[in-house]
Amino acid sequence: MKRFLFIFFFSSCFFAFSQTKVGGIVIDETGSPIAFANIIFKDSSEGTITNDNGRFYLESDETYSTILVSFIGYETKEIVLDQKVNYNMEIALQESAEQLKEVIVYTGKQSKKNNPAIEILKKIWAKKRENGVRKFKQYQYDKYEKVEFDLNTIDSALIKSKLFKGLEFMFEDLDTSRITGKTYLPMFLNESFSKIYGDNIIDEEKEDVLGNKNSGFSGNQAITAFVEDLYSDYDIYDNYLKFFDKSFTSPLSKTGVDTYNYVLSDSTFIDNKWCYNIIYYPRRKNELTFKGDFWVSDTTYAIKKINLQVTKSANINWVKEIYIEQDFDVVNDSVFLLKRDYMLSDFSFSKKEKSRGVYGKRTTVFDNYKFDTNRPEEFYKAESDPYDPRVFSRDSTFWKNARLETLNEDESGIFKLLDTLKTVPKFRTYYDIVSILGSGYIEIDKWNLDIGNIYSVLGFNDAEGTRVRLGARTYFGQNDTWRLEGYMAYGFTDKKAKHGFSAKFLLDRKSRLIFSGGNRRDIEQLGLSLTSTNDVLGRSIASSSLVTVGANDRLTNINLSTLNFEVEPVKNFRVRLGGSFRTLSSALPDAFGLDYLDPESPSGISSEVKQFDLNTTLIYTPGKRTIGYGVERANINDDHSTLLLNYTKGVRGFLESDFDYEKIQFSYRQPWQIGGFGRLTSSVELGKTFGEVPLSLLSVVPGNQTLFTLYNTFPNLDFYEFVTDTYATLHLEHNFNGRLFSRIPVLRKLNLREIVGIRGAWGQLSDENIALNAPSNIPLIAPEDQIYWEYSFGIGNIFKILRIDFNFRGNYLDNPDARPFGITGTFGFNF
Repeated sequence: MKRFLFIFFFSSCFFAFSQTKVGGIVIDETGSPIAFANIIFKDSSEGTITNDNGRFYLESDETYSTILVSFIGYETKEIVLDQKVNYNMEIALQESAEQLKEVIVYTGKQSKKNNPAIEILKKIWAKKRENGVRKFKQYQYDKYEKVEFDLNTIDSALIKSKLFKGLEFMFEDLDTSRITGKTYLPMFLNESFSKIYGDNIIDEEKEDVLGNKNSGFSGNQAITAFVEDLYSDYDIYDNYLKFFDKSFTSPLSKTGVDTYNYVLSDSTFIDNKWCYNIIYYPRRKNELTFKGDFWVSDTTYAIKKINLQVTKSANINWVKEIYIEQDFDVVNDSVFLLKRDYMLSDFSFSKKEKSRGVYGKRTTVFDNYKFDTNRPEEFYKAESDPYDPRVFSRDSTFWKNARLETLNEDESGIFKLLDTLKTVPKFRTYYDIVSILGSGYIEIDKWNLDIGNIYSVLGFNDAEGTRVRLGARTYFGQNDTWRLEGYMAYGFTDKKAKHGFSAKFLLDRKSRLIFSGGNRRDIEQLGLSLTSTNDVLGRSIASSSLVTVGANDRLTNINLSTLNFEVEPVKNFRVRLGGSFRTLSSALPDAFGLDYLDPESPSGISSEVKQFDLNTTLIYTPGKRTIGYGVERANINDDHSTLLLNYTKGVRGFLESDFDYEKIQFSYRQPWQIGGFGRLTSSVELGKTFGEVPLSLLSVVPGNQTLFTLYNTFPNLDFYEFVTDTYATLHLEHNFNGRLFSRIPVLRKLNLREIVGIRGAWGQLSDENIALNAPSNIPLIAPEDQIYWEYSFGIGNIFKILRIDFNFRGNYLDNPDARPFGITGTFGFNF
C-alpha cells in the first residue's frame, strides 16, 4: 500500500545536453508495427530495440548523421538524419527478397543446437564464474550511487491545470529522457558513496558507507524504505534477476534458450576488443522477460555492454518501462569489471504510450578496483555504522571528490526546488494528504505528535457492536530513541471504554538494547495465532471485522500488562526477556465460556484467569534489512527467513497468579523464489504446554471466520474449533505470478496470477486438560486421530488489486457446523 501511495503522490502532484535524438515507429508494408526491430547509429555500437508497439527512442552525446534499421526477414534501411533532433519518424521496412547467408536462424529444437548466438551463450555460461571480481582472492572498489525520481510526460495541459495553479515555477527547467524521449522534472535525489571489500575464499563482503546525501523527502521513512527496497542489487550473470518482488529470466540464463529468441547481429571492435553483438527478445508474451542486446568479447566471453528492457506485455503492475544498461571496463586481456550500472523504471497507472507517471532512476558507478589484499576475517565481521551522523553531514569538498559521475544541472537543482516547494502551502497540503493515506497518521508537527491510525477508527463485533477508536503517538523523527503510543476506544453496545498504552526506549544503539512496557484493556479475538505475543497495542482484523462467517461470539476480555528488555547482540539475532500479567474472561459468557474447575472457588468453578508469566524469546532473521537506527526501524525487504523460539513459564501465586505451567514454541517462516516459477512461502509451527491450564491458556489452531485471506490461518475452521496443548502445523502457499495463465490465449491479456495453497495441523489435548475445562460450553477437540488439512486455489491481480481464494476442507467434515468450502479475498497494490 505504501508503495502505491508513493507512486500516486508523485504522479498526481507532478537539458542534459545531447547531440543526436531520434524517435518514432517502425512498421511493415501493411502498416503494422514491428516489435524488437534494431535501431543503431551508423558506425557505432549505440543502439536500441523497438518496443512491443514498434516504437523507439534513441539519443547520444555524439553527433551522428545516419541510423540503420533492421529486423530478421526485412531489408536493412539506412536513413539520413536531416537534423540533430528527429522525432515522430515513421520507418517502413520491406520484406527481404533474399534469404540471409551470414546468420541462419532456425526455430524449435534445431535453433538451440545450430544457432551461432546460442553457441556463444554456452561459452558465456562456462566463463561466467571466472569474470569480474570472482577471478581474484580478494577485491575492493569504490561505489557511488544516485537514486532519482522524476515526474514525466509533462505537457502544457498539465502545467496549466488547476492542480498546479500557483506551482508553475516547478516546470521552468524540464529535461528529456534519453531512453524514452519524454519530458521530466526531477523531484527526489539520494546520493551515497561507499567502499566495498570482499574475500572470495571465505565468501565475505563488507560495505562501508562513507557519505549519504538526501534531497526531497528525507524525513519520510516510508519513502526512504520504499526506495531502498525498490533498487536491490542484481548480477546479470544470475539465472534470474529480481525486481519489484518478481523474478525475471536473465538473457544470460541457462534457461534463456527456452525463453528468448537469440540472433547474432554484428561484430566490431570496442575498446580494442573484438566483440559480438547478440539481439534477444522473448518467445512468448506476458512472461517476466526482457528484450535488448549485448556485446560479448570473443576471447574471454565476458559481457562488455548490455541493455535490458522489460516488454510491455510482462505481467507486472504499475510499471510501464524498465530499462537497464551496464558497461564493463576492460582492465587487461582477461579481466572485464563492471564500470557503470543504470536502471530506469517508469511507474504509471496505465501502460498506454501517453500516460503520465514517475521515473525512478538508479545510477551506480564503480571505480578504483584493487585486488588480492588479504584481510583477517574479523575485518569483515566488524560492521561500520551507516547511520553515523557524520555520514549524513559531509561537506561539498567530500562530495566533489566522491562523485564518480558528476550531477547535471537539473540534478543539482533538485535541492533548491524542494526547499522552495516545502514553503508553498498548496504543495504542503498535497504532501500531507498522501502522507496521511500512506502512514495512517495525521502529523501535528508543533506538538511532535501523530494522530491515528485512521484505518482503525471504526470497527464492529458481537460484544461491542459498533466501536470507535482514536489513538496518538509521539514522533520527533524517524530515528526517535523513545516513543509513546496509546489509544482510547468505546463500544456502543456494551457501553464500555477501552484503552491501550505502550512506551519504548532505546537505551543503547550499538547493542539495540530496548526497554518497553505497557497496558491494554480491551476485547479481543484470541486464538488467531499459535505463537503468542505480548503486543499491548496489537489487534487482529477478526476482532473488528464488519462481516464474518457464522457466529463471531467467541471473544475475550483482556487486561494485559507487560515489561520487556530486548537486545540484538549479533545482527538480525534478537533476545527478548520479559514478564506479563493477564486477566482473561469471556466477553459473551452465554455463548462462549472460559469456565474451568477450581477447588478453591466457593462454587467449584471459576470463569476468570489471572496469570503472571515470564517469557524468553529468541528471534533470528538472517538476511533481513532495515532502515533507521531509532527505537522503531522500518523493514526494507521481505525475502528473509524468520526463526522464533519462545519459552513461557507461568508462576502461580505471584500477584495472585492462578497457574504453574511451562510452554515452549517454535516457528520457522521462509519465502522461496523458485526461479521463473514464482514465489513459495512456507511456515512451520511446533509447540507443547507442560502442566494443566484452562482454555484461555491453551493453544488454539488458528481458524478464520472473516472474509479476508489471512496467511497462517485455516479459513475453513471456526474460532476455537480445535484446541490443543501439543501441536504442529504446516502452511505452503505458492504464487506462480501468471506463469500458467500466460500460456492460455484467452487469459493471457488479463495478467491474472495463480495461487495454490495447502495447510495442515496436528495436535493433542491431554485428558487432564479436558477434565479441567469440563464446564466449558464449547466442544474441546484436537486433530489427533488424523492430520487436519485444507487446500486452496486462488486468482490474483484481478483488476490489478483483488485476490480471491477458493478454500476446501480436506477432512473432519463431521464436526458440528463444519464448513467444507469457503471464499476469502484480499485487496492490495502489488507490482
